[in-house]
Amino acid sequence: MSNTSHIRDNSMYGTVADFLQDKIQDGSSLSIVSAYFTIYAFNKLRDELSSIKELRFLFGEPSFIGGIDPQKTESKAFELTETGLSLGNYLPQSEVAKACANWIEKKVKIKSVRQSNFLHGKMYYIEKGRSEDALIGSSNFTVRGLGLSETASNIELNLEVDSKSDCVDLKTWFDNLWDSEQVEDVKAQVLQTLKDAYQDKDPEFIYYKTLYHLFEDFLTDASDTEFAEANPSFLQTEIWQTLYAFQRHGVQACIQKLKAYDGCIIADSVGLGKTYEALAIIKYFELRNKNVLVLCPKKLEKNWTLYPVHYRRRRNPLKADKFRYNVLAHTDLSREYGDANGIDLAQHEWDGYDLVVIDESHNFRNRGVRYEKLMEEVIQSGGKTQVLMLSATPVNNRLTDLANQICLITEDRDDAFRQTGIPSIRGTLNAAQSRFDTWTAETEQMPKNSQKQESLAENLNADFFALLDRLTIARSRTHVINFYDNAIEEVGQFPDREPPKSIFPEIDLQGKFPTYQTISHQIDGYKLARFIPSNYIRKECRHHYGERLLQQREFNLIGMMKVNFLKRLESSVHSFTTTLERTVKEIAELESKIEDFLNAEDKKEAGFDPLAEAEKEYGDEDYDLQTGIEAGKNQFYPFEHLDLDAWLADLRDDKMQLDKIYRIGNNITPERDAKLKQLKQLIATKVQNPTKNRDGKENRKVLVFTAFADTANYLYDNLREWATETLNIESAVVTG
Repeated sequence: MSNTSHIRDNSMYGTVADFLQDKIQDGSSLSIVSAYFTIYAFNKLRDELSSIKELRFLFGEPSFIGGIDPQKTESKAFELTETGLSLGNYLPQSEVAKACANWIEKKVKIKSVRQSNFLHGKMYYIEKGRSEDALIGSSNFTVRGLGLSETASNIELNLEVDSKSDCVDLKTWFDNLWDSEQVEDVKAQVLQTLKDAYQDKDPEFIYYKTLYHLFEDFLTDASDTEFAEANPSFLQTEIWQTLYAFQRHGVQACIQKLKAYDGCIIADSVGLGKTYEALAIIKYFELRNKNVLVLCPKKLEKNWTLYPVHYRRRRNPLKADKFRYNVLAHTDLSREYGDANGIDLAQHEWDGYDLVVIDESHNFRNRGVRYEKLMEEVIQSGGKTQVLMLSATPVNNRLTDLANQICLITEDRDDAFRQTGIPSIRGTLNAAQSRFDTWTAETEQMPKNSQKQESLAENLNADFFALLDRLTIARSRTHVINFYDNAIEEVGQFPDREPPKSIFPEIDLQGKFPTYQTISHQIDGYKLARFIPSNYIRKECRHHYGERLLQQREFNLIGMMKVNFLKRLESSVHSFTTTLERTVKEIAELESKIEDFLNAEDKKEAGFDPLAEAEKEYGDEDYDLQTGIEAGKNQFYPFEHLDLDAWLADLRDDKMQLDKIYRIGNNITPERDAKLKQLKQLIATKVQNPTKNRDGKENRKVLVFTAFADTANYLYDNLREWATETLNIESAVVTG
């Protein structure tokens, strides 16, 4: 620490409190600009402040009310206590607040700027006779801001003003602002707030006030009767009449959240009708002449194009409602040209929508080209756009998966819920994830799930639950069973779920195919040169490329391609060999294209885009691969920029190695497929020992789900005749 430095950073260069304690004298006059004033900061400096002549305090950033005025009749309030302090600090709050109020009444004038986000600077000016001292910078009048916290003071950047003329200028600036129309007197409001802090309250008042704030958001929602009176035409729509009671309540709650926060995530469990709930919300908006866009995965487009009248689908069950929303795929966000469901993407006005419905919104948990286009061109551009997201799994791996999805609602404003007590969305989710990780480690040996769940609820931060309450609707089947008896009678009982069983069959009944671990090791050793042309850029051409960035993108792509091979092997040996065959063929075609270029006398512009090729082959079937592809799409490599001889050599080596594994896998006929045999045994057991439905009828149905279409077709081809002849059941296949 420097003894001569004029910096005050609450760390290496001294604290703001040191400056104030050193400069404040008996009879001093103070002028302070700060966004916050807390009674605990006053208490820390009570001895010095009690001896001053006067203080003019200017609030530079009034915070929104957060509980002082339950009726929300006021627009501003002032931070007089401080979060994050230990319980011991709160016990004497009444005495501190009373002392602070007496001091303010006698010696302090308080004003506030009228406009939020208008005044950002902080200033401390001290005058005694001809002596003037000032400090300007970033520190608020809080315990942490002044450097008075024993454990967690903020690191700030403040500078002591040592020039007499600069001090005079600061005083003049403050006087002009203090006397201007841009500020207003708020002393009475602050004193009333302090009075509320130290005045004793009746226990009954505290009890009811607590209940009110716990359920405030729910109490302000419209009742069923009020909703019906306000929306008579909506309640006559076919989609509304189709919904069950629990779905109607979900729609009502979602509409309220859209009105209050401009967004909502419907995260009901699979099978509870999120699509129909979304259709009802879309109709609500359409009846108000709003334009709606549905964004969905490519494979779900037909689900959504079934209902709008302009798609002219024969089996539309809701024709009477005359839906008119547009449907585009997630992948269309990364396209600049072409047709998509009758929309010319080159001419499309992305910013013309009042509501965007995002199906499978967890696909936007990471940022990329599509996410940025959705954010910038659809949501942030044009008029106000509200966002409805649908996902049974909005959190895939970590609670922070929610952050980017919520940012679509807030237009990327991390502090959008500051007025409701959530200063940072990412901070709230990071804290929740940290506490979840700690809880997981601490309860690993706890036997009962119910005890685990109770302890988790106790451990997670309250602002996390507040954030979820504002933006999400998440009901499980258990919730519906417990609270909607009539709906259960209409829907029928949900089936009882047996515990899942994990089965790990071999790949080859003859045991000649390499183990999964061996295949993984071999694939890890391949260069997959087709997808990393940046490795072969000629030295004299490197200035055309951001080489490190390109190589990192393509290196990530190769990693995902290798994982894709193993996912295919996990699905079925047929899917694995089909993928290998396709890859070998594509390498051969690229070889031929390069050789033609080398042999041609007229070197016409030719080249290769590895990311576009990968998306064309695999993008629609694998979201993780799709996400990696879009991060660096449209990087075209002219052949003339590449060392084609070296690239050809590595391409041929990859082709030879992949072809070798392909030939081994291709020898595994359905008769040798160990997983297929195991699946037949499971199907036979189910069909021969059927469960019974609620009417007592035997249920011999079997559904087989798989990630890849080629596996689905392979299973259908090899189970159809066997199922008919052996079990007397019919078969069908659905893909896409």
